[in-house]
Amino acid sequence: MKRLFAWLPFVGIVYGTVYNDISEVTNTDKFDFVIVGGGTAGSVIANRLSENPEFQVMVIEDGSLVRDDLNIKVPFNVFSLSNTRFDWNFTSTPQSGLNGRTVPYARGHVLGGSSCISKMFLDLRGQFLILESDAMFYTRGSSDDYDRFAKITGDPGWSWDSLQPYIQKNEKWTAPADQHDTTGQFNPSVHSTTGMTSVSLPGFPQEIDDMVIETTTQLAWLQSTIGNGARSSAAASYLGDEVTQRSNLHIVLGTRATRILPTQEGNGSHTSLRTVELLSSSGETTLITATKEVILSAGTIGTPTILLHSGIGDKIAFESLGMNSVINLPDVGKNLVDHPTMAVSWNTTSTNPFDGLVVNATLKAEQLNVWMDNRTGALTTLGINQVAFLRIPDNSDIFSQFPDPSAGKNSPHIELAIGSGMTSFIPGHFVGVGASIVAPASKGSVQINSSNPLAMPLIDPGLLSSAFDVKALVQSVKSAIRFFGAPAWDDFVLDIAGPIGSATTDEELEAIIRSSVFPSGHIVGTAAMSATDADHGVVDPDLKLKHASGLRIVDASIMPFIIAGHTQAPVYIIAERAADLIKGDWGSPALS
Repeated sequence: MKRLFAWLPFVGIVYGTVYNDISEVTNTDKFDFVIVGGGTAGSVIANRLSENPEFQVMVIEDGSLVRDDLNIKVPFNVFSLSNTRFDWNFTSTPQSGLNGRTVPYARGHVLGGSSCISKMFLDLRGQFLILESDAMFYTRGSSDDYDRFAKITGDPGWSWDSLQPYIQKNEKWTAPADQHDTTGQFNPSVHSTTGMTSVSLPGFPQEIDDMVIETTTQLAWLQSTIGNGARSSAAASYLGDEVTQRSNLHIVLGTRATRILPTQEGNGSHTSLRTVELLSSSGETTLITATKEVILSAGTIGTPTILLHSGIGDKIAFESLGMNSVINLPDVGKNLVDHPTMAVSWNTTSTNPFDGLVVNATLKAEQLNVWMDNRTGALTTLGINQVAFLRIPDNSDIFSQFPDPSAGKNSPHIELAIGSGMTSFIPGHFVGVGASIVAPASKGSVQINSSNPLAMPLIDPGLLSSAFDVKALVQSVKSAIRFFGAPAWDDFVLDIAGPIGSATTDEELEAIIRSSVFPSGHIVGTAAMSATDADHGVVDPDLKLKHASGLRIVDASIMPFIIAGHTQAPVYIIAERAADLIKGDWGSPALS
């Protein structure tokens, strides 16, 4: 059943529509823009394009609309989102760098995408939780990251300085849930209070806060996409009721985009790709053609999967599957990069009653009542209040063996997320670190092994396929051990939990790392942008598919390199600029 939202402009009553299935749409030939994927980037594009009332905009989303579901809205419920209907529940291929293990990949199967379902899950070996799919962290990356984008594409518009207006358009700095004095916890001069997505500091104190700050000043208070105690997802911030009520915005849920089809055949370099093949919930196929553009925003896994099933990719691979090649772009699905991460945890002398909040049903119910009453309390937090980004010293032996994969001297190699005992899934009192390599050298791919567009793709992140990443993780573990060996922890930390405590050599640490690492869920790069005249890459600097017209890609897949931080904020930034690029091509100025 479609839902109609009444909206009063200056004259008459018009309606914006959210459909539960494509079969409910009666007029499919009136849309200027068809956005495939209503995730983080797709939500931004839908909002910005529909600002112009002359543009008719359709969003195709396979998931549902669940903005107000408490599992998504309450920040601490990141611990409750594994293996739910909100998640595509992808699994990787066996990873040779992880001793043949497969690993889960969380991707949002809801309007708002992975900004809605960023989650955590337990690493039983380390007795600590691993972050997956950002966990609401707000980190933009370094200036070097974006300047490298500008250099490789030949487009200064992707530089750090040029992207500042888009950072400002996205971010809406908000006071923390507990309204505490934040003096010295952030730099107000580099934050915006007028954007769309709420960003705030932790709103619930942790027992370890003072010890962390006493240990070092070389870290930051965590900034998260949380506002007024609730998750600020793309669905909430960009597709709220006031936006979905726009008469020119039509959102179709429960509908799978399977292929992008040629609208008219050209001479090989000018194929028009403005037609989308859709599959309804009942299994019926529908074609819809955009009069201006299709914007593919299905994410780092979904975007290459759709492209490959459309015959856009490596023509040699298509031959082996008995498929026709429409456009030969061998880099589709290649260049996948993720941050490898692992846990290091310590037993403590703590008696904090909030330890183990994840599994203490009584305490969690009490805190949910607090949250429902006034949006305060322990559930407004992630159990992580501080994070550190570190560079491996330039004179480290690691750089005599490997080139530096980071974007530059302003860019880190390591992230340490400091977690309290609130996040423990087992009895006891713990403190821990999620240690990640944010400048990895390993690369993987997303491929298909069937012409059936409903078949699951082959997701091979190539985790730890480069020895650099393993040795960098050794460095990160040692950094964490030094951190908790500081005098501030003398009366609190007892001993290292898990097998790391018994490791005496780097080789032993490396073996533990290979058995413990998980992905961060920050995958990027499978439809990478490159210079217009480059013979590699998938999209040009304006994010238009190479050798075609009518199709643009806007999501994390277009990043040619991974950002040295969580990828949610960079996707917002990319999408904000992309919206202006699209508007500019169709004679519409930026309206916000």
